[in-house]
Amino acid sequence: MKTLSTRAAAKSLGIAEATLSQYIKLGKVPAPNVVTSGGMTIHLWTEAEVERVRQLLPKIANGRKTRYQKIREKQKAQAKSPVPRKSKKEK
Repeated sequence: MKTLSTRAAAKSLGIAEATLSQYIKLGKVPAPNVVTSGGMTIHLWTEAEVERVRQLLPKIANGRKTRYQKIREKQKAQAKSPVPRKSKKEK
């Protein structure tokens, strides 16, 4: 069974290594097997775990944009009425 490092897993997912590490830390992505070697903690990803994360990414990526996207859609749905303008008076 082939295992990947976090760097290689992030590269195959098309995201930054720091982003994937942050998702693990926040609990948005399930953590893979962890191995400690020489005082360093290494995450070992299997192909199945990478594919599972690939399915989760559209739901968690761009969280800030999706939050404001709902507000924009709501604003677009409202009927737009003309704004009353002040008439220019001739002097």
